[in-house]
Amino acid sequence: MGLDIRIPLGLVFLLIGGIMGIFGLYTHGDAALYQKSLGININLVWGGLMFAFGAIMFFFGKRHKSPDALATPSPADPDSSAKPRH
Repeated sequence: MGLDIRIPLGLVFLLIGGIMGIFGLYTHGDAALYQKSLGININLVWGGLMFAFGAIMFFFGKRHKSPDALATPSPADPDSSAKPRH
């Protein structure tokens, strides 16, 4: 159970936010497309927000150490060869 939900969630938001942001950049000059949203390029704005949220989630998911990794000493750990406690 070493998979942190923040990693795949961050990847999904990175992917969808990137696609929306690229579409918003590609259609930046199309005034008819953004007439309903009062001229605001909503694809670019929300694509950027989703991309930033995905990057934050992915970063904190990769940075976090799982409890399993903290509980199991590594073979190179000098304390692992110490005498067992009673």
